[in-house]
Amino acid sequence: MNQPELRAQLRGLYAITPECADGARLLAQVGAALAGGCRLVQYRDKLSSMPERVARAHALRQLTRQHGARLLINDDLALCTLVDADGVHLGRSDGDLRVARAILGRQRLLGASCYADFETAVSAAEIGADYVAFGAAYPSPTKPEAAPAPVDLFFRAKTTLTANICAIGGITIANAPPLIAAGTDLLAVITDLFSAPDITARAAQYQALFEEKKS
Repeated sequence: MNQPELRAQLRGLYAITPECADGARLLAQVGAALAGGCRLVQYRDKLSSMPERVARAHALRQLTRQHGARLLINDDLALCTLVDADGVHLGRSDGDLRVARAILGRQRLLGASCYADFETAVSAAEIGADYVAFGAAYPSPTKPEAAPAPVDLFFRAKTTLTANICAIGGITIANAPPLIAAGTDLLAVITDLFSAPDITARAAQYQALFEEKKS
């Protein structure tokens, strides 16, 4: 699959894994999101030991393949390569995008955190990022110190850049529609998805928002 075809699939709910001490519970939660139609998962884990992270990444790689979904690794290009993940997401201080693009080739995905900075997104897109992520779209319990990314930033990026547009930070099923209306391709969600009473149903709700936009 070439890069334009990969990017064409970058639309919908983007499940970002929560910090979870119980690996089996994490897999069950991600499985529930996949059952609800989610087809893009990012493994984000700042607390586990490296052996545990490797084991979880391998398990998530197998699980996402079973559902025809894609797995990206947060901030760790080496782990992405080790488990044959579909790509990597890098923050400002987590590695060189040019180096990552060269290592990943054109068959894997590269995402970049751009915070609320349009020029950072322009640079990332020129380097070859498949999507650029802006946030916090709303006040975020995961990163309460994050600068706000206004809705018009998503519209400007969508109408200017070739990369797909991702929103992250404080997104809920209630406040997501304005972001989609502004042209956002991906909604990266942690808390509102994985803290939902029914993760499968909540994932399906997010996917339905994008179907409504198409119609």
